[in-house]
Amino acid sequence: MIKNYLKTAWRNIIRNKSFSIINLVGLTVGLTSFLLLSLYLFHELSFDRFHSKADRLVRVIMEYKVGEHANKGNFTSTKVFPEFKRQFPEVESGTRIFVTDGILKVGDKVWKEPNVLFADSTFFELFDFEKVSNFGSDALVGAGKVVLSASEAKKYFGDKEAVGQTIQIGSNPTPFLVTGVVEDSPENSQIQYSMVASIVSRGTLQEERYSDANYTTYLLLKDKNDFAALQKKINAFMLNESKDTEFKVSFELEAFPQIHLHSPYDAIKPNSSMTYIYIIACVAIMILLIACSTYINLSTARSVERAKEVGVRKIAGAWKSQIFWQFISESGLVVLFSLVVSFVLAAALIPAFTNVSGTKIELGSLFQPGLILSGLGVAVLIAVFAGAYPALVLSSFEPVKVLKGAFKSSSSGGNLRTGLIVFQFVVSIFLIIATIVIKLQLDYFQEKKLGYDRENRLILDMDAKLNKKKELIRSKLGAIPTVSDISFSYESPVSINGGYSIKAVGVGNNIAVDANPVDDRFIPVSNIEMLAGRNLTPQDLLDTNQGDEDYCRIILNESAVNAMGWTLESAVGKKTEFNGRLGEVVGVVKDFHFASLHSEIKPLVLFPSDWANIAIVKVTGEKLPETLAGLEKTWKAISPDRPFEVKFMDSQYQQMYDSERRTSKVFNMFASMAIMLACLGLFGLSSYTIRQRVKEIGIRKVLGASVSEIVTLLSSSFVKLIFVAMLIAFPLAWWAANAWLQKFSYHININWWVFAFSGLLVTLLALVTISFQTIKAALNNPVKSLRTE
Repeated sequence: MIKNYLKTAWRNIIRNKSFSIINLVGLTVGLTSFLLLSLYLFHELSFDRFHSKADRLVRVIMEYKVGEHANKGNFTSTKVFPEFKRQFPEVESGTRIFVTDGILKVGDKVWKEPNVLFADSTFFELFDFEKVSNFGSDALVGAGKVVLSASEAKKYFGDKEAVGQTIQIGSNPTPFLVTGVVEDSPENSQIQYSMVASIVSRGTLQEERYSDANYTTYLLLKDKNDFAALQKKINAFMLNESKDTEFKVSFELEAFPQIHLHSPYDAIKPNSSMTYIYIIACVAIMILLIACSTYINLSTARSVERAKEVGVRKIAGAWKSQIFWQFISESGLVVLFSLVVSFVLAAALIPAFTNVSGTKIELGSLFQPGLILSGLGVAVLIAVFAGAYPALVLSSFEPVKVLKGAFKSSSSGGNLRTGLIVFQFVVSIFLIIATIVIKLQLDYFQEKKLGYDRENRLILDMDAKLNKKKELIRSKLGAIPTVSDISFSYESPVSINGGYSIKAVGVGNNIAVDANPVDDRFIPVSNIEMLAGRNLTPQDLLDTNQGDEDYCRIILNESAVNAMGWTLESAVGKKTEFNGRLGEVVGVVKDFHFASLHSEIKPLVLFPSDWANIAIVKVTGEKLPETLAGLEKTWKAISPDRPFEVKFMDSQYQQMYDSERRTSKVFNMFASMAIMLACLGLFGLSSYTIRQRVKEIGIRKVLGASVSEIVTLLSSSFVKLIFVAMLIAFPLAWWAANAWLQKFSYHININWWVFAFSGLLVTLLALVTISFQTIKAALNNPVKSLRTE
């Protein structure tokens, strides 16, 4: 029986080549898209799940309030872990992590490595990173010990045994003994490392206090169910700890497996968003539904051709169930073939998809049992649901009526086909609008006036040695013809995070501010506008660094002036208590965006300092390769023991919107696929519909209808359906786009032309899709179509 079903199914597929090809292509594209998007979703949802203790791990988020102003983030001091372990029996263990870029020296070779971690000796007890060499719990006990990642061990020592070797870490090289080697951190891990060194090597653990919050703290609970109870205890404990202080400190626990998709505070690897996961999942499902819709449409449309076949089968004794399973088997054969081809295509497209999505996906993950079973499950569902309706319709035909010619195409799913076409174009229009809105928002990021210039600004990292050579650096780099100016500061204007407090002397309450230690060239190099007062001067730096350490002259932004309750004119000359020192306001700058456009501009203080983390080099932009070569040569002459590494400020800015950019690329790719599938289905259905109306077209031509009139007649019914799709898609897309834009404090407004353009584009694509069939039908000789009458 089954063999007969399959043989008959194969013959029907071969007999109707054009419809079979359309169905196969549609299902293959839909399933390939589904597989690629599923790979992305599986990867994102698998983050940190490989740790055996993941359900008992939490990350500590710190919030400190100064008056009504608060700062919150994944930063804590060194005190939190030991204090919480002493105070709360629910805490079994924990670790503190300090992340930095490190200068590494092995022999006479020097490297700069990202993600050098300093952590407690308990690090590898909490996290299950696979060990290459066997090492015990004492691998990070004591100063001067380090565990290398496998790739770093290979880089430094080749095929030699790394354990027992010594490397130098830091600008003032400190020897570290290699005590172990672990596999590189997996791609789906929020904790990324090149190496992990003992935290006591930093020498900052002696004094326990809640300030100096430069660490990330993870706690291991004794029981995963202790989460809520521990949070309540921490809240009560910190209320008591902060009751006599002006600074109110509190801590919030985040479940470790939830951080990557649910936390607004990035880990070492930047977080994604559950919102984007839902969006991608919806896109995958919608594309699959469009492919299924095409299959159902064409299958029901062909019901007239198959009606006589069914009638003959029934008269010959076939049961209704046998006919039903015959058509289900045809559906299953088509879907199974499409699934096999889809896996092959997905494997070939993984490298391209990795580039688009920005997520590294291994080929082997495509053939993991979970995804294969999911693919088979989806295939079965498609075969059943996409084949069930046509099978039910065809198996229910009354043979007497069919063989007498009483069966009409309208009786076989006309309303369903209409609804499915509308659905396909609702999805297509929705995705086009979403793609345009995301693109416009990304363009807005590029074009918005940030209040500073980021083009032609290069960033060079500084260290303790280089801080003593700032005048030499300024002199030597400034001698390069294409270098315009140089500034030394703690952070660039792209991202300023320092948490400080300020208040007027003897008046009011402290407010929380971000602050950046800068020199006198920071404002002109960044082209930040002064609104009142003056810029810092070299004398201000000398007075701060050589005079009274508790006094400095400062510059505020507009938001800080407003928060203090001053006007621009009255702010200059005001005396403040700035983070424990006396500050005199000498100038006010226009607000500029020193953080992502997701958040509003906060109060900011710029103050003089002789310590700099970075040098900002302003260049003309001409002869950039020669400029970079000159910078590298000069830099190596000044600091031969430090690798030359240059960053572009514009690239730093772009990185803040990587998540949106990846989403935009994914939308572009799969919106195109959705439109292609919708047009493919429309092409198949229009060709069949026109074929059913050949004699009608012939009669109309005999009666004097022109080619343009016939083309209009045949196209108008499809255009009406697209218009209905617009009425449904426009409000849905407007609601979804506005909901997404609300995530940004600064965003575009959706203009009417976005909807008009999307509707016009889909209409034109649909008309182009059906134009070949309609024009060909209108030009046919009516004698041929009426010859049989």
